[in-house]
Amino acid sequence: MISSLAAASERWPEREALICDEHSVSYRELARRASVTASYLSDKGIAKGERVGILADNCRQYPVLLHALWQIGAVACPMSVRFPREAVADMLDSIGCCTLVTMGGPFGLERSSSMRRLDMAEVVSARPDDSNHRSDEPRFDLERPATVMFTSGTTNQPKAVLQTYANHYYSALGSNENIKVSPGDRWLLTLPLWHVGGLAILFRTMLGGAAVVIDDGGDNLEAVIEHNRVTHLSLVATQLGRLLDRGLSQNAADRLKAVLVGGSFVPERMISEARNRGWPLCTTYGLTEMASQVTTTAVRDSVSRLRTSGRLLNHREMRLAADGEILVRGRPLFKGYVRGSELISGRDSHGWFHTGDIGSLDADGYLSVTGRKDNMFISGGENIHPEEIETALCCLPDVEEAVVVPIPDHEFGQRPVAFVRFMEGAKLTRAEVLACLEKSLPRFKLPVRLYCWPDVQTDHTLKIGREAFRRLVAQPDLDEIN
Repeated sequence: MISSLAAASERWPEREALICDEHSVSYRELARRASVTASYLSDKGIAKGERVGILADNCRQYPVLLHALWQIGAVACPMSVRFPREAVADMLDSIGCCTLVTMGGPFGLERSSSMRRLDMAEVVSARPDDSNHRSDEPRFDLERPATVMFTSGTTNQPKAVLQTYANHYYSALGSNENIKVSPGDRWLLTLPLWHVGGLAILFRTMLGGAAVVIDDGGDNLEAVIEHNRVTHLSLVATQLGRLLDRGLSQNAADRLKAVLVGGSFVPERMISEARNRGWPLCTTYGLTEMASQVTTTAVRDSVSRLRTSGRLLNHREMRLAADGEILVRGRPLFKGYVRGSELISGRDSHGWFHTGDIGSLDADGYLSVTGRKDNMFISGGENIHPEEIETALCCLPDVEEAVVVPIPDHEFGQRPVAFVRFMEGAKLTRAEVLACLEKSLPRFKLPVRLYCWPDVQTDHTLKIGREAFRRLVAQPDLDEIN
């Protein structure tokens, strides 16, 4: 078959594909730029199967580069700009990456002298003299490797996940069968392209003939939505909370066709408030190994359904193991983990991937995710999932965020403690917090200590770095909530 971009450029040649900095690019023009860039990369010696690192924030050149790499059969390896530079160097080495594309300026990988550096602005230039250039690859192999993406860190060490083009294609196809995407729609790229949730937006819009809006509006998300006439959003809970606090104009809210929220627990008060305002909220559960979504609610689902992570999307399979672990397989399932020159399959003998997440299914097939197997700890013989306590804390009206970790205890083995971030201007006492928690939690799950949210930098576009809180709790003189 031909690529998704080639198909979109034939079906919707003049439809907007990218919108950035007051300029729009049609599907015809995007395909041309990708083809020209592919030729440039080939001239630079980038060959089929080569892994190419990309280190950049979202920008208009990024999607062009991705499509160009896929056109020549290279493997795009998007890297988080938030990783320490030494960690980036080690991660690139670990997957056999010899070329890195960055967006200008010094990078700080001087010790990795063997790695070739290319500047994205030079690689992806307009080159008007090449306007008649055509791709020399009319056929497109869906099953060939397309990306190596690093997991966002529920474990100590991010894993390198190898995905095919088919993985991303069928992930987007199932999503679009649940959340309609059509020509004229605009999906705001609120997540980074080095995160699977951001990359998935490119595929969903391509399959639907819609446009991706790339706009670095900083924290002023509501202004970006209004100015760009956005119809679709992908948010994490923190972004949703900020958007609810600041509000949207009625015109902007009326234009929204779907607000997809995932990445972590979404507080019930946010769900209720968003639906009360008429926002078309959809909650979801997904993972890098499944190229984004596994389950998602429908736009018209009730508030009670939105408290779950939705039902299984097409082109996927899911079941629960005896201990409640979520097992998945299907067309979006990755090829394996890259470890040096090896590719380690993540499947069991029946083809299932064990996610490490614990969940339950109701009679209608809606999934509720309880927590991570590797986060669970035992206190006095009782299993404790910290996510359950965090959920209860975030249901309090003045709590914006919470993380629960265990501490050693000579009598019970381990006990839970909580870090709590209050909303601006709010403050609850320890007694008030515990009195509220006692209404929904047994006493053995109540945190024995409550700590103020630490003054450290956290990444709100990805999952909380729980391990950092485990290390922090061992430090003396933490600021407790009294």
